Amino acid sequence: MPEDFDQVAQHLASVAHKLYVRGWLLGTSGNLSAVIDSEPLKLAITPSGADKGALNAEQILLIDEQAKTLSDHPAKPSDESLLHVTVVRERGAGSVIHTHSVWATILSDLYREQAGVEIEGYEMLKGLHGVSTHLHREWIPIVDNSQDMPALAVTIKEVLAKHPSAHAVLLRRHGLYTWGRDVSEAHRHAEILEFLLEAFGRTHEIRRAE
Repeated sequence: MPEDFDQVAQHLASVAHKLYVRGWLLGTSGNLSAVIDSEPLKLAITPSGADKGALNAEQILLIDEQAKTLSDHPAKPSDESLLHVTVVRERGAGSVIHTHSVWATILSDLYREQAGVEIEGYEMLKGLHGVSTHLHREWIPIVDNSQDMPALAVTIKEVLAKHPSAHAVLLRRHGLYTWGRDVSEAHRHAEILEFLLEAFGRTHEIRRAE
């Protein structure tokens, strides 16, 4: 294993616990990854079917850009590993986090016809990398979910190219993908975006009830 793998694995497990407590990684949902080496690409990533509330560093796997495990670990990588590789390649990200919150799931379905959710005017937007004002308008594109991971990876690559300033992507009826330069920034983005989606969704609810 690379020298910094253990430290990164510990960090991923710690973040997974925090997201689980917030209700964004319930059951065995969601996955997290971080770049260990860029060339050739190697990622530390959570295994398939792992309870994120009980995750430990020893469960984290090392994979290559083909999502193949680079150790004799008995677990298999997340089924969505290719999506992490795609985001890392297209965004130059150092870490990717995929959550399964209630609000991300609802809004990704509710706004499917619009192909995305547009959020602006919230102070919390300033927690996103490169955003310096609450007047920022964040467009979160929505992609139809699929069990065909290679095909879904191609679709996400196309969407990221079309929306170069987006900080996240929503999979319809599935959840949120976001990223950052490192695990800490990806974690911050997940918290910021989940807050924004809930605030946006609750506001939508209140307005409909008026």
